[in-house]
Amino acid sequence: MLALAAFVSASAFRICDPMLPRLAAEFGTSTGQAGATVTAFAIAYGLLQMFFGPVGDRYGKFRVVSIATFACAIGSMGAVLAPNLDVLILCRALSGAAGAGIVPLSMAWIGDNVRYEERQATLARFLTGTILGMAVGQVVGGWFTDTIGWRWAFGFLVVGYVVVGTLLMREVKRMAAHRATGAASGDGAQVQRLSFVAQVRTVFGVPWARIVLVTVFLEGLLVFGSLAFAPAYLHDRFDLSLTASGGVVAVYALGGLLYTLIAGRMVNWLGERGLVTSGGFVLSLSFLAYWLGPSWVWAVVASVLAGFGYYLLHATLQTNATQMVPSARGTAVAWFASCLFLGQAVGVALAGVFVDEAGAAVLFGTSAVLLPVLGMSFAWVLKRRAQQLNRVAQA
Repeated sequence: MLALAAFVSASAFRICDPMLPRLAAEFGTSTGQAGATVTAFAIAYGLLQMFFGPVGDRYGKFRVVSIATFACAIGSMGAVLAPNLDVLILCRALSGAAGAGIVPLSMAWIGDNVRYEERQATLARFLTGTILGMAVGQVVGGWFTDTIGWRWAFGFLVVGYVVVGTLLMREVKRMAAHRATGAASGDGAQVQRLSFVAQVRTVFGVPWARIVLVTVFLEGLLVFGSLAFAPAYLHDRFDLSLTASGGVVAVYALGGLLYTLIAGRMVNWLGERGLVTSGGFVLSLSFLAYWLGPSWVWAVVASVLAGFGYYLLHATLQTNATQMVPSARGTAVAWFASCLFLGQAVGVALAGVFVDEAGAAVLFGTSAVLLPVLGMSFAWVLKRRAQQLNRVAQA
Protein backbone atom coordinates (compact mmCIF):
# COMPACT_ATOMS: atom_id res chain seq x y z
CA MET A 1 0.00 0.00 0.00
CA LEU A 2 2.86 2.37 0.74
CA ALA A 3 4.33 1.59 -2.67
CA LEU A 4 0.94 2.43 -4.24
CA ALA A 5 0.91 5.76 -2.40
CA ALA A 6 4.41 6.50 -3.65
CA PHE A 7 3.37 5.43 -7.16
CA VAL A 8 0.53 7.99 -7.28
CA SER A 9 2.72 10.66 -5.68
CA ALA A 10 5.50 10.08 -8.22
CA SER A 11 2.93 10.18 -11.04
CA ALA A 12 1.85 13.62 -9.84
CA PHE A 13 5.41 14.85 -9.91
CA ARG A 14 5.86 14.33 -13.65
CA ILE A 15 2.28 14.56 -14.90
CA CYS A 16 2.58 18.20 -16.01
CA ASP A 17 5.71 17.72 -18.16
CA PRO A 18 3.97 16.71 -21.42
CA MET A 19 1.07 19.12 -21.01
CA LEU A 20 3.17 22.31 -20.79
CA PRO A 21 2.60 23.36 -24.45
CA ARG A 22 -1.17 22.90 -24.04
CA LEU A 23 -1.23 24.81 -20.76
CA ALA A 24 0.73 27.64 -22.37
CA ALA A 25 -1.73 27.79 -25.28
CA GLU A 26 -4.85 27.63 -23.11
CA PHE A 27 -3.72 30.26 -20.61
CA GLY A 28 -2.02 32.52 -23.16
CA THR A 29 1.52 32.27 -21.82
CA SER A 30 4.90 30.76 -22.75
CA THR A 31 5.97 27.17 -22.19
CA GLY A 32 8.61 28.38 -19.77
CA GLN A 33 6.02 30.22 -17.67
CA ALA A 34 3.70 27.22 -17.76
CA GLY A 35 6.63 25.28 -16.30
CA ALA A 36 5.81 26.99 -13.00
CA THR A 37 3.28 24.18 -12.49
CA VAL A 38 6.27 21.85 -12.21
CA THR A 39 8.37 24.31 -10.21
CA ALA A 40 5.67 25.00 -7.61
CA PHE A 41 5.15 21.30 -6.94
CA ALA A 42 8.89 20.64 -6.66
CA ILE A 43 9.61 23.59 -4.35
CA ALA A 44 6.79 22.69 -1.97
CA TYR A 45 7.77 19.02 -2.11
CA GLY A 46 11.40 19.82 -1.38
CA LEU A 47 10.79 22.29 1.44
CA LEU A 48 8.18 20.28 3.35
CA GLN A 49 10.00 16.93 3.38
CA MET A 50 12.28 18.02 6.19
CA PHE A 51 9.34 18.81 8.48
CA PHE A 52 7.31 15.62 8.08
CA GLY A 53 9.71 13.44 10.08
CA PRO A 54 8.88 14.92 13.51
CA VAL A 55 5.16 14.93 12.62
CA GLY A 56 5.29 11.25 11.69
CA ASP A 57 7.19 10.37 14.86
CA ARG A 58 4.58 12.09 17.03
CA TYR A 59 1.33 11.07 15.34
CA GLY A 60 2.30 7.83 13.58
CA LYS A 61 3.99 7.53 10.21
CA PHE A 62 1.30 5.41 8.59
CA ARG A 63 -1.45 7.76 9.79
CA VAL A 64 0.37 10.86 8.50
CA VAL A 65 0.95 9.21 5.11
CA SER A 66 -2.75 8.44 4.78
CA ILE A 67 -3.75 12.02 5.68
CA ALA A 68 -1.15 13.41 3.28
CA THR A 69 -2.62 11.24 0.54
CA PHE A 70 -6.09 12.73 1.03
CA ALA A 71 -4.57 16.24 1.10
CA CYS A 72 -2.96 15.48 -2.26
CA ALA A 73 -6.40 14.53 -3.57
CA ILE A 74 -7.72 17.94 -2.51
CA GLY A 75 -4.86 19.69 -4.31
CA SER A 76 -5.43 17.67 -7.46
CA MET A 77 -9.16 18.39 -7.39
CA GLY A 78 -8.31 22.07 -7.20
CA ALA A 79 -6.17 21.61 -10.32
CA VAL A 80 -9.14 20.01 -12.11
CA LEU A 81 -11.24 23.10 -11.39
CA ALA A 82 -8.52 25.75 -11.78
CA PRO A 83 -9.90 28.74 -13.73
CA ASN A 84 -6.46 30.20 -14.53
CA LEU A 85 -2.76 29.41 -14.42
CA ASP A 86 -2.19 31.09 -11.04
CA VAL A 87 -4.79 28.89 -9.33
CA LEU A 88 -3.36 25.81 -11.05
CA ILE A 89 0.12 26.68 -9.76
CA LEU A 90 -1.27 27.18 -6.24
CA CYS A 91 -3.01 23.80 -6.31
CA ARG A 92 0.14 22.13 -7.58
CA ALA A 93 2.03 23.67 -4.66
CA LEU A 94 -0.56 22.24 -2.24
CA SER A 95 -0.20 18.80 -3.81
CA GLY A 96 3.59 19.02 -3.58
CA ALA A 97 3.49 20.13 0.06
CA ALA A 98 1.20 17.24 1.05
CA GLY A 99 3.02 14.72 -1.13
CA ALA A 100 6.29 15.54 0.62
CA GLY A 101 5.22 13.34 3.52
CA ILE A 102 4.49 10.20 1.53
CA VAL A 103 7.85 8.83 0.37
CA PRO A 104 10.13 9.78 3.32
CA LEU A 105 7.65 8.62 5.97
CA SER A 106 6.97 5.41 4.04
CA MET A 107 10.68 4.65 4.01
CA ALA A 108 10.93 5.50 7.71
CA TRP A 109 8.01 3.17 8.49
CA ILE A 110 9.71 0.38 6.55
CA GLY A 111 12.86 1.02 8.57
CA ASP A 112 10.86 0.77 11.81
CA ASN A 113 8.93 -2.36 10.93
CA VAL A 114 10.98 -4.49 8.52
CA ARG A 115 13.89 -6.55 9.80
CA TYR A 116 17.29 -5.34 8.62
CA GLU A 117 17.93 -8.59 6.71
CA GLU A 118 14.78 -7.97 4.62
CA ARG A 119 14.88 -4.19 4.50
CA GLN A 120 17.03 -3.73 1.40
CA ALA A 121 14.77 -5.90 -0.76
CA THR A 122 11.69 -4.15 0.61
CA LEU A 123 13.10 -0.70 -0.13
CA ALA A 124 14.08 -1.83 -3.64
CA ARG A 125 10.47 -2.84 -4.33
CA PHE A 126 9.32 0.50 -2.95
CA LEU A 127 11.78 2.33 -5.24
CA THR A 128 10.48 0.38 -8.24
CA GLY A 129 6.98 1.72 -7.54
CA THR A 130 8.34 5.25 -7.45
CA ILE A 131 10.21 4.86 -10.74
CA LEU A 132 7.16 3.38 -12.48
CA GLY A 133 4.99 6.17 -11.07
CA MET A 134 7.19 8.85 -12.65
CA ALA A 135 6.95 7.08 -16.02
CA VAL A 136 3.19 6.57 -15.82
CA GLY A 137 2.69 10.20 -14.84
CA GLN A 138 4.29 11.42 -18.05
CA VAL A 139 2.33 8.98 -20.21
CA VAL A 140 -0.99 9.72 -18.50
CA GLY A 141 -0.40 13.47 -18.64
CA GLY A 142 0.25 13.36 -22.37
CA TRP A 143 -2.58 10.93 -23.18
CA PHE A 144 -5.29 12.86 -21.35
CA THR A 145 -4.04 16.16 -22.78
CA ASP A 146 -4.21 14.77 -26.33
CA THR A 147 -7.62 13.13 -25.91
CA ILE A 148 -10.24 14.42 -23.47
CA GLY A 149 -8.29 17.27 -21.88
CA TRP A 150 -5.50 17.96 -19.40
CA ARG A 151 -7.91 18.45 -16.49
CA TRP A 152 -8.80 14.76 -16.62
CA ALA A 153 -5.18 13.91 -15.87
CA PHE A 154 -5.58 15.56 -12.49
CA GLY A 155 -8.91 13.78 -12.11
CA PHE A 156 -7.01 10.53 -12.57
CA LEU A 157 -4.75 11.56 -9.68
CA VAL A 158 -7.76 12.39 -7.49
CA VAL A 159 -9.15 8.89 -7.96
CA GLY A 160 -5.76 7.31 -7.30
CA TYR A 161 -5.18 9.32 -4.13
CA VAL A 162 -8.67 8.64 -2.75
CA VAL A 163 -8.45 4.89 -3.39
CA VAL A 164 -4.96 4.59 -1.87
CA GLY A 165 -5.82 6.91 1.03
CA THR A 166 -8.87 4.81 1.86
CA LEU A 167 -6.78 1.63 1.90
CA LEU A 168 -4.16 3.28 4.09
CA MET A 169 -6.78 4.57 6.54
CA ARG A 170 -8.24 1.08 6.86
CA GLU A 171 -4.74 -0.16 7.72
CA VAL A 172 -4.37 2.60 10.31
CA LYS A 173 -7.60 1.45 11.97
CA ARG A 174 -6.39 -2.15 11.89
CA MET A 175 -3.13 -1.12 13.56
CA ALA A 176 -5.04 0.85 16.18
CA ALA A 177 -7.17 -2.22 16.94
CA HIS A 178 -4.04 -4.32 17.40
CA ARG A 179 -2.54 -1.73 19.73
CA ALA A 180 -5.76 -1.71 21.72
CA THR A 181 -5.45 -5.46 22.23
CA GLY A 182 -1.80 -5.18 23.19
CA ALA A 183 -0.24 -6.18 19.87
CA ALA A 184 3.08 -4.54 19.06
CA SER A 185 3.00 -2.33 16.00
CA GLY A 186 6.20 -0.27 16.18
CA ASP A 187 4.56 2.69 14.41
CA GLY A 188 4.54 6.05 16.07
CA ALA A 189 6.87 5.03 18.87
CA GLN A 190 8.09 8.00 20.84
CA VAL A 191 11.84 8.36 20.60
CA GLN A 192 13.91 10.91 22.43
CA ARG A 193 15.61 13.10 19.86
CA LEU A 194 17.50 16.33 19.59
CA SER A 195 15.37 19.31 18.68
CA PHE A 196 14.80 19.97 15.00
CA VAL A 197 17.14 22.99 15.01
CA ALA A 198 19.86 21.07 16.86
CA GLN A 199 19.72 18.22 14.34
CA VAL A 200 19.94 20.64 11.41
CA ARG A 201 22.97 22.33 13.00
CA THR A 202 24.57 18.93 13.44
CA VAL A 203 24.11 18.08 9.77
CA PHE A 204 25.35 21.37 8.38
CA GLY A 205 28.25 21.41 10.82
CA VAL A 206 29.79 18.45 8.96
CA PRO A 207 31.81 19.56 5.90
CA TRP A 208 31.25 16.27 4.07
CA ALA A 209 27.49 16.64 4.51
CA ARG A 210 27.61 20.09 2.94
CA ILE A 211 29.48 18.70 -0.07
CA VAL A 212 26.95 15.89 -0.58
CA LEU A 213 23.98 18.25 -0.22
CA VAL A 214 25.37 20.78 -2.71
CA THR A 215 26.17 17.98 -5.17
CA VAL A 216 22.67 16.49 -5.06
CA PHE A 217 21.17 19.97 -5.47
CA LEU A 218 23.22 20.49 -8.64
CA GLU A 219 22.32 16.99 -9.82
CA GLY A 220 18.60 17.73 -9.54
CA LEU A 221 19.07 21.10 -11.23
CA LEU A 222 20.99 19.78 -14.25
CA VAL A 223 19.12 16.50 -14.80
CA PHE A 224 15.48 17.25 -14.10
CA GLY A 225 15.57 20.91 -15.07
CA SER A 226 16.37 19.80 -18.62
CA LEU A 227 14.33 16.60 -18.59
CA ALA A 228 11.12 18.49 -17.73
CA PHE A 229 11.23 20.20 -21.14
CA ALA A 230 12.13 17.12 -23.17
CA PRO A 231 8.48 16.22 -24.02
CA ALA A 232 7.76 19.76 -25.26
CA TYR A 233 11.00 19.70 -27.29
CA LEU A 234 10.07 16.41 -28.96
CA HIS A 235 6.54 17.66 -29.60
CA ASP A 236 7.82 20.81 -31.34
CA ARG A 237 10.76 19.29 -33.20
CA PHE A 238 9.30 16.00 -34.46
CA ASP A 239 5.60 16.88 -34.37
CA LEU A 240 4.89 14.03 -31.96
CA SER A 241 1.65 14.05 -30.06
CA LEU A 242 1.93 15.01 -26.41
CA THR A 243 1.06 11.42 -25.53
CA ALA A 244 3.88 10.07 -27.67
CA SER A 245 6.44 12.65 -26.52
CA GLY A 246 5.59 12.00 -22.87
CA GLY A 247 5.80 8.25 -23.49
CA VAL A 248 9.22 8.58 -25.12
CA VAL A 249 10.63 10.44 -22.13
CA ALA A 250 8.89 8.01 -19.74
CA VAL A 251 11.17 5.26 -21.09
CA TYR A 252 13.57 6.88 -18.59
CA ALA A 253 12.06 4.43 -16.09
CA LEU A 254 13.49 1.46 -17.99
CA GLY A 255 16.97 2.82 -17.49
CA GLY A 256 16.31 3.13 -13.77
CA LEU A 257 14.93 -0.40 -13.56
CA LEU A 258 17.94 -1.69 -15.51
CA TYR A 259 20.20 -0.15 -12.90
CA THR A 260 18.32 -1.83 -10.03
CA LEU A 261 18.86 -5.22 -11.73
CA ILE A 262 22.64 -4.89 -12.11
CA ALA A 263 23.49 -2.47 -9.29
CA GLY A 264 25.48 -5.00 -7.28
CA ARG A 265 27.69 -5.93 -10.19
CA MET A 266 28.20 -2.28 -11.16
CA VAL A 267 29.33 -1.36 -7.66
CA ASN A 268 31.81 -4.26 -7.57
CA TRP A 269 33.10 -3.45 -11.04
CA LEU A 270 33.40 0.33 -10.96
CA GLY A 271 33.42 1.31 -7.30
CA GLU A 272 31.89 4.57 -6.09
CA ARG A 273 34.22 6.88 -8.01
CA GLY A 274 33.69 4.94 -11.20
CA LEU A 275 29.92 4.99 -10.76
CA VAL A 276 29.63 8.76 -10.38
CA THR A 277 32.07 9.45 -13.22
CA SER A 278 30.26 7.03 -15.52
CA GLY A 279 26.90 8.45 -14.50
CA GLY A 280 27.95 11.95 -15.51
CA PHE A 281 29.13 10.83 -18.94
CA VAL A 282 26.11 8.61 -19.60
CA LEU A 283 23.83 11.53 -18.76
CA SER A 284 25.87 13.71 -21.11
CA LEU A 285 25.34 11.22 -23.93
CA SER A 286 21.65 11.21 -23.14
CA PHE A 287 21.19 14.96 -23.53
CA LEU A 288 23.37 15.01 -26.62
CA ALA A 289 21.10 12.36 -28.14
CA TYR A 290 18.01 14.46 -27.30
CA TRP A 291 19.66 17.48 -28.88
CA LEU A 292 21.36 16.01 -31.96
CA GLY A 293 19.35 12.87 -32.71
CA PRO A 294 17.99 13.06 -36.28
CA SER A 295 14.71 11.30 -35.39
CA TRP A 296 12.53 10.72 -32.37
CA VAL A 297 13.86 7.16 -32.12
CA TRP A 298 17.10 8.61 -30.79
CA ALA A 299 15.09 10.16 -27.98
CA VAL A 300 14.02 6.69 -26.84
CA VAL A 301 17.68 5.73 -26.47
CA ALA A 302 18.34 9.07 -24.79
CA SER A 303 15.61 8.42 -22.22
CA VAL A 304 16.96 4.98 -21.31
CA LEU A 305 20.45 6.46 -20.95
CA ALA A 306 19.06 9.30 -18.81
CA GLY A 307 17.48 6.87 -16.35
CA PHE A 308 20.51 4.58 -16.21
CA GLY A 309 23.01 7.44 -15.90
CA TYR A 310 20.99 9.22 -13.26
CA TYR A 311 20.90 6.21 -10.96
CA LEU A 312 24.61 5.54 -11.50
CA LEU A 313 25.26 8.99 -10.09
CA HIS A 314 22.41 9.32 -7.62
CA ALA A 315 22.71 5.91 -5.94
CA THR A 316 26.25 6.74 -4.85
CA LEU A 317 25.16 10.12 -3.52
CA GLN A 318 22.28 8.46 -1.67
CA THR A 319 24.56 5.88 -0.09
CA ASN A 320 26.87 8.61 1.17
CA ALA A 321 23.87 10.57 2.47
CA THR A 322 22.88 7.70 4.77
CA GLN A 323 26.34 7.73 6.37
CA MET A 324 27.38 11.38 6.25
CA VAL A 325 26.01 12.20 9.76
CA PRO A 326 25.28 8.94 11.61
CA SER A 327 24.25 10.79 14.78
CA ALA A 328 21.45 12.60 12.91
CA ARG A 329 20.78 10.20 10.06
CA GLY A 330 17.06 10.93 9.70
CA THR A 331 17.56 14.67 9.44
CA ALA A 332 20.52 14.21 7.10
CA VAL A 333 18.56 12.03 4.68
CA ALA A 334 15.55 14.39 4.84
CA TRP A 335 17.75 17.33 3.90
CA PHE A 336 19.33 15.24 1.15
CA ALA A 337 15.89 14.59 -0.35
CA SER A 338 14.92 18.23 0.06
CA CYS A 339 18.05 19.46 -1.69
CA LEU A 340 17.38 17.10 -4.60
CA PHE A 341 13.85 18.38 -5.15
CA LEU A 342 14.78 22.00 -4.55
CA GLY A 343 17.46 21.54 -7.20
CA GLN A 344 14.80 20.24 -9.56
CA ALA A 345 12.60 23.24 -8.82
CA VAL A 346 15.37 25.75 -9.43
CA GLY A 347 16.44 23.78 -12.50
CA VAL A 348 12.98 23.93 -14.06
CA ALA A 349 12.74 27.66 -13.34
CA LEU A 350 16.13 28.36 -14.94
CA ALA A 351 15.42 25.97 -17.79
CA GLY A 352 12.21 27.84 -18.53
CA VAL A 353 14.26 31.01 -19.05
CA PHE A 354 16.68 29.09 -21.29
CA VAL A 355 13.86 27.66 -23.38
CA ASP A 356 12.10 31.01 -23.79
CA GLU A 357 15.27 32.94 -24.64
CA ALA A 358 17.55 30.48 -26.43
CA GLY A 359 15.64 27.26 -27.09
CA ALA A 360 15.77 23.74 -25.68
CA ALA A 361 18.87 22.83 -27.70
CA VAL A 362 21.00 25.21 -25.63
CA LEU A 363 19.45 23.77 -22.47
CA PHE A 364 20.36 20.19 -23.41
CA GLY A 365 23.84 21.23 -24.51
CA THR A 366 24.47 22.95 -21.18
CA SER A 367 23.51 19.85 -19.20
CA ALA A 368 25.60 17.66 -21.52
CA VAL A 369 28.68 19.75 -20.71
CA LEU A 370 28.16 20.23 -16.98
CA LEU A 371 27.02 16.77 -15.86
CA PRO A 372 30.38 15.04 -16.55
CA VAL A 373 32.05 17.87 -14.66
CA LEU A 374 29.74 17.24 -11.71
CA GLY A 375 30.42 13.49 -11.78
CA MET A 376 34.20 13.89 -12.02
CA SER A 377 34.22 16.54 -9.29
CA PHE A 378 32.38 14.28 -6.85
CA ALA A 379 34.67 11.39 -7.77
CA TRP A 380 37.63 13.62 -6.92
CA VAL A 381 36.25 14.59 -3.50
CA LEU A 382 35.47 10.92 -2.82
CA LYS A 383 39.13 10.12 -3.51
CA ARG A 384 40.29 12.95 -1.24
CA ARG A 385 37.94 11.80 1.52
CA ALA A 386 39.17 8.20 1.26
CA GLN A 387 42.77 9.42 1.54
CA GLN A 388 41.94 11.51 4.60
CA LEU A 389 40.16 8.61 6.30
CA ASN A 390 43.13 6.33 5.59
CA ARG A 391 45.52 8.84 7.14
CA VAL A 392 43.32 9.10 10.23
CA ALA A 393 43.13 5.30 10.51
CA GLN A 394 46.91 4.99 10.28
CA ALA A 395 47.59 7.75 12.82
